[in-house]
Amino acid sequence: MLPSQTLLHTAVFTLTVLQALASDTFIAAVYEHAVILPDATAEPVSPEDALALMNKNMDVLEEAIKEAAQQGAHIIVTPEDGIYGWLFTREAIYPYLEDIPDPAVNWIPCTDPTRFAPTPVQERLSCMARNNSIYVVANIGDKKLCNSSDPGCPSDGRYQYNTDVVFDPEGKLLARYHKYNLFRRETQFNYPKEPEAITFETSFGKFGIFTCFDILFREPAVVLVSELQVDTVLFPTAWMNVLPFLTAVEFHSAWAMGMGVNLLSANTHNISLAMTGSGLFTPEGPAAYHYDSGTEEGRLLLAELSARPRLSPTYPPAVNWSLYATSIKKFPEEKDTFSGAVRRDIFTFSELRRKAGNYTVCQGVLCCHLVYRMLNKSKDEVYVLGAFDGLHGSLIKYHWQICTLLKCKSTDLSTCGQPVETAQTKFERFSLSGTFGTNYVFPEVLYSGVQLAPGEFKVLHDGRLKSKHGTSQPLVTATLFGRLYEKDLPHPLRT
Repeated sequence: MLPSQTLLHTAVFTLTVLQALASDTFIAAVYEHAVILPDATAEPVSPEDALALMNKNMDVLEEAIKEAAQQGAHIIVTPEDGIYGWLFTREAIYPYLEDIPDPAVNWIPCTDPTRFAPTPVQERLSCMARNNSIYVVANIGDKKLCNSSDPGCPSDGRYQYNTDVVFDPEGKLLARYHKYNLFRRETQFNYPKEPEAITFETSFGKFGIFTCFDILFREPAVVLVSELQVDTVLFPTAWMNVLPFLTAVEFHSAWAMGMGVNLLSANTHNISLAMTGSGLFTPEGPAAYHYDSGTEEGRLLLAELSARPRLSPTYPPAVNWSLYATSIKKFPEEKDTFSGAVRRDIFTFSELRRKAGNYTVCQGVLCCHLVYRMLNKSKDEVYVLGAFDGLHGSLIKYHWQICTLLKCKSTDLSTCGQPVETAQTKFERFSLSGTFGTNYVFPEVLYSGVQLAPGEFKVLHDGRLKSKHGTSQPLVTATLFGRLYEKDLPHPLRT
């Protein structure tokens, strides 16, 4: 780089920092990327072919990064698997991996590309950040050699990690995170030996980072927010939507509200695998979000967020999620309950037979209470109140407590809990609460067409999820999604 170019870059970077220092807000961006996938093969391709595929995806990401920077974004998050895709064998993914050093080495790959060569992906990402004076968050693969002296060393002599990297506006490698909670299909990767809690400070707040499935677990998600007090979480994800509770925009918005932080969620986009749904979520609700199950196009989202949301005058007060439900005069528990499956989880349901009423349904130690009035109940639609208190999952099991008001797929009660995207019935009011054994509860309201309901519901300090002025759109589900981390079974690495 010529001296004049260096001076210009330094001036731009300094101006960016000063602008951020002058404000209590920052502009964040996420990009939902329709990933260009490699041909399915169990055999490794050549390093040249692997890089060619990754460069095609990075061409798309670079355009999104440039556009975000031009619109004033200080940071952009790109998706998990956004550079090379997914469904690899352990051997087939190897040509796509690079050795990612500890950020303590103080390295700018863009200006010093041979220091840890070969690292062409890190070099290009670093240059994207440096040339646009923006923090860039990306997901790539890390490889680390090991030997027989390490009892955990895989038989092929290397560890392979699903890895997030962050480059600062000068292009320096600022953070590296190895995914700890691998989804069941990620057999190409290893777990790190210990969960990592990665944070870094900026002039516009303290940031933490983790990946996709990690969001459902105490380590690292709760540790970053509750113990390390980050302001904003960076969240590359490849989220396959699962109604009624785990649609990306629905759960990620609820998680940000329940944890009281900003969440910058960048999803991959692949409608054949039900992957869509990205957003910029805050403790008050979504600042911007995108859900598109009909096209194969990517999408850039930007929003201005509070840099330190806990200091904001609009920051929601603390919630005791069981206070109301454990103190009210108990409604009579419904006698005509029935069991229904939401995927593998067996809920206790009760049909809402009346247009308005009070209902209570219990399972285990969890009792769910609902007060409601329907505005225009469709004769062809059935709604139920449901409760679930138990372990969920296969390889990794984790404990849920869920209270939900949801629409059944049809008038046949055996369909209650099956995926539903559309509805016709609006509610004049509803109030949902439960006797939760945890304060980690996430409030979800989902309208017809997988649309969120920002500003149309509130959470009271005593744990009630209430509509404000009725539902403006037909309701698919209103849910309080609780996580009892204390009852989780051990991580597979520790069994």
